[in-house]
Amino acid sequence: MKDRIQEARKRRVNLTLNEELVVQARELTNNLSGVVESLLTDFVENERRKRAAKTNATKVTIATWNKFNENFGSFADENSTL
Repeated sequence: MKDRIQEARKRRVNLTLNEELVVQARELTNNLSGVVESLLTDFVENERRKRAAKTNATKVTIATWNKFNENFGSFADENSTL
């Protein structure tokens, strides 16, 4: 995934950043855009992983409840007025 992102076309963007932080970062690197791109790549990958894990956990929970309902019925069945 990282390789595909790094090979993508570059485009200028406008960001509003803390001026002092930018000054400090420029003292540490001569490629601030590369550092920000690397950090942004990591952020995107981590967020995608988190969302995929949450989706998977939701699917597992639904399957567990459905199996419970299939085996034992619904809690609401005992209290239904229908």
